[in-house]
Amino acid sequence: MEEPFVYKDLSYKINGCLFEVYNALGAGLKEKTYQDALAVVFSEQGLIFEREVRLPILFHEMNVGTSILDFLVNNSIVVELKIGEYYSRKNMEQILEYLKAHDLKLGLLANFTREGVRIKRIVNIR
Repeated sequence: MEEPFVYKDLSYKINGCLFEVYNALGAGLKEKTYQDALAVVFSEQGLIFEREVRLPILFHEMNVGTSILDFLVNNSIVVELKIGEYYSRKNMEQILEYLKAHDLKLGLLANFTREGVRIKRIVNIR
């Protein structure tokens, strides 16, 4: 049996926002500039989001660390922005750690490259 596509409609809308930012600004800017622009587009699209979210990592009900997410959309999808041509294993592992630590299902890793924005879906199957 085929697994359902996690947050299909919401992730599609987020992808559209990412492409809108890239199409307007192009390549070669700082990550923070893309973050600022994406926050504007999320607001215009009526998405509920938090930016630079600090979430505690709990172990036996004790705070043992902190995750800082670029964006948390609808309290369910982590969106991380990066600059560069390639997805790094470190960035993908980082998002998966966020998902597991906070019991979330989906992360989107968006790389702003010279040739466009590339988006990788990372799903927490736990």
